[in-house]
Amino acid sequence: MNFSLTDEQEMLRDTARTLLTKECPPSLVRAYTGDPAVADALWDRHLREWVVLGEGPLSDHALFLEEAGAVVLPGPYFSTAALFLPLLRAAEHALADSVAAGETTGTVSMAGAAGLWEVTDEPMHSFVIEADRVDHIAFVLPGPSIAVVDAGSVATREIETLDPARRVFTVDVPKGLDARPVDPVALAAVVERATVALSAELVGVSRWLLDHSVAYAKERVQFDKPIGSFQGLQWKLVGMAQDHERAAAAVAYAAMVIDADDSDRHRATHVAKAAAGRAARGSARDGMQVHGGIAYTWEHDLHLFLRRAVASDALLGPATWHHDRLADLLLLD
Repeated sequence: MNFSLTDEQEMLRDTARTLLTKECPPSLVRAYTGDPAVADALWDRHLREWVVLGEGPLSDHALFLEEAGAVVLPGPYFSTAALFLPLLRAAEHALADSVAAGETTGTVSMAGAAGLWEVTDEPMHSFVIEADRVDHIAFVLPGPSIAVVDAGSVATREIETLDPARRVFTVDVPKGLDARPVDPVALAAVVERATVALSAELVGVSRWLLDHSVAYAKERVQFDKPIGSFQGLQWKLVGMAQDHERAAAAVAYAAMVIDADDSDRHRATHVAKAAAGRAARGSARDGMQVHGGIAYTWEHDLHLFLRRAVASDALLGPATWHHDRLADLLLLD
């Protein structure tokens, strides 16, 4: 399998990196935690043009989402492009064209109280991303079926989480919804795509943590030597690099086999999410130790990435859950 990027993919990645680094600095992420409206201009001027990636090759979308993870992108992009749009296409919903054009935003309500992204008949759903800042909410109901409603008509309650830059809610499932059936295989594919998309974002998080930890180890001096010259610290940095490279390869492979509709897509999805979650969480832990006391301050940006690493590892199933699902697949085979 060839993991090399095409010229078009390199241009996509470089353009996304330049755009997001400029338009989504840490100051915007910090401001968003107090006032989500500060990200509206970023959506209106730039991000709406990228939503269409959500229905194209996952290999391309993963490149964009890695750059999104490297800046802790806030706002409705992930819920709209990685969840809402693919679900509408799977259900052949008329609203999908408007979403792909960046004209409207949405999110998906599917997980029950336990946080598992499986069809449930529970009257309340959890882990609904940006439920109060999007235009529509798509409810996944038994059948399976989906119903798309105006977000303003739904009762939502924000959940306090470790990552205030990705706001999640519990919502009450309205009664008497006019739902349309969706193929269960297509629905499972939507969840798989979203899982790998989130994994790509986690790869971006781990990349930022690794790059900044290496840079700090080169410039921070103790005992008249850069701390990066100490073997104990080198081991941590090498471990971070190994986990990151392993996760990046696993995510790239998962995106490719999903694009090819290969039979290995199910196992590859679980491997990608588990590897990306481990890399991001491990890099957050070891990155804090590399940075020392300054990493524990509110003023340093590292905590923004630590928060995204831990929260996104839990979203759509933590690494331990995906390890269990992978074991089930291997034993069944």
